[in-house]
Amino acid sequence: MKMDNKMLADFASLVASGEVRPFEGPLKVGVDLGTANIVLAVVDSQNQPIAGMTTPSKVVRDGIVVDYIGAVRAVRTMKAALEEKLGVALTKAATAIPPGILEGNVRCIANCVEGADLEVTRVIDEPTAASTILQIQDGAVVDVGGGTTGISILNHGKVTYTADEATGGTHMSLVLAGYYGISFEEAEKLKKDGAKENEVFPVVQPVVEKMASIVQRFITGKEVSDIYVVGGACCFSEFESTFEKILHIPTWKPNDCLFVTPLGIAVNQ
Repeated sequence: MKMDNKMLADFASLVASGEVRPFEGPLKVGVDLGTANIVLAVVDSQNQPIAGMTTPSKVVRDGIVVDYIGAVRAVRTMKAALEEKLGVALTKAATAIPPGILEGNVRCIANCVEGADLEVTRVIDEPTAASTILQIQDGAVVDVGGGTTGISILNHGKVTYTADEATGGTHMSLVLAGYYGISFEEAEKLKKDGAKENEVFPVVQPVVEKMASIVQRFITGKEVSDIYVVGGACCFSEFESTFEKILHIPTWKPNDCLFVTPLGIAVNQ
């Protein structure tokens, strides 16, 4: 197993601090329109993180843009903020989609990025973008987002299968809201409170088990030696062990798993 955890840690530090790194030459940009967050990642020509930004968002649901104006506004605002810090204009970007969504939805996601004055140079599926950062040749990359669980199976560095199903972090929050009798927004905050993980995870564990069952169905009849999980919804410490109990396949998770896909999008621009 080889994962570039240092690269992820460096990018997470840039996002948290709002700082930018010195750079030379052209920059590459990745825009990740997620269900819970929008992330902009900027890397240099050597694929080293230069800057990044994230903002909570509800503009996408299950891989479908439900608020075009809000998406464009959010990307444009983040782009302008990064341009001011970097001192250069950002003109091109790559973006990503959950695997298996309809062509019209692919075009809509690209339109959102282009609406923020960024020329879309590539649209890649999310798990494949993540596999670039994970630096793996074989195995299954599972991207657990806010609305969907997507998978890409790689053999000798080539993607041989992709699929996606609508179960993700949003469903965890809905379960928490119902269990505690609180609003969805309160449930979202509770889910992200690391200090309460021991209390929260047993409540959402059935959702994680369902995600593992989705993956199990996708990989049936295929040779998969390892599972790699990424995405904000897999940040629980017991996430991997829950997958392993159902799949009986070694399951790995990088640090700063929320940023694996957006960084992979930028690298692939």
